[in-house]
Amino acid sequence: MLLDTASLYFRAYFGVPDSVRAPDGTPVNAVRGLLDFITRLVQDHRPDDLVACWDEDWRPQWRVDLIPSYKAHRVAEVTESGPDAEEIPDTLSPQVPVIEEVLAALGIARVGAEGFEADDVIGTLTARAAGPVDIVTGDRDLFQLVDDGRGVRVLYPRKGVGDCDLVDDELILTKYGVRAGQYADFAALRGDASDGLPGVKGIGEKTAAQLITEYGDLAGVRAAAADRTSKLTPAKRRGIVEAAEYLDVAPTVVRVAQDVPLPEFSPALPSAPRDPAALGALVERWGLGGAVGRLLPVLAANG
Repeated sequence: MLLDTASLYFRAYFGVPDSVRAPDGTPVNAVRGLLDFITRLVQDHRPDDLVACWDEDWRPQWRVDLIPSYKAHRVAEVTESGPDAEEIPDTLSPQVPVIEEVLAALGIARVGAEGFEADDVIGTLTARAAGPVDIVTGDRDLFQLVDDGRGVRVLYPRKGVGDCDLVDDELILTKYGVRAGQYADFAALRGDASDGLPGVKGIGEKTAAQLITEYGDLAGVRAAAADRTSKLTPAKRRGIVEAAEYLDVAPTVVRVAQDVPLPEFSPALPSAPRDPAALGALVERWGLGGAVGRLLPVLAANG
């Protein structure tokens, strides 16, 4: 089981009231919510391995170099020079280091790679996996990794993580009109305002799906646009041709990397905390007794 960790702690932050606080009054709603998510996921799906995949770089420069608008609207205004900082709610930022410390004390692997997003870590671990993989994310970009033949599916939360769509190739085909292996090309053609990807002018989700289905992939769509004998309408042909510069690079930006260099780690889900003393101190300091108390018996039973 691979967790798109930031996706889940953002969901926890907005789903759990900020009245959930530590003894000193600091909000810990994202921390508690994420721990409860992990408890429910382990309880419901009983994975042997679980990895909290991490954004070491939420907006990699190599993606920005190709499409400067990539996630640009999410950049916080900063005065100092340096890497772009993601705009994060004031009361969420201090909780992220606590999440890191709690995961470390529990012994749950947290894995990132310099210069890459969590999506790329997930893509790499999925490519390496010998058996079935469940990817837990609220990000549709990862639908491209779904592979019925290998048992790779996405658990896409609708409310919390107890109510997830189990995304397989059939669901993607039913909902979007393309197969999982075509999803990245479809997404590049359609664009995605939430990621700052403009797409092709005049081509929305339904038209993108129709074109990908008819011509097989993005290369086929572009070849049809260049072929004046194809049955593309003049407007679609013009839009695709005029978007050539974007379409040259969009697939590289949209596709998750699958060959990221990762540190050595053990993905095995622990049955007991790696560092009980550190965990106890964190529980006391941050008021996490309830959430940790719910998680530990589930880890023990799963082991």
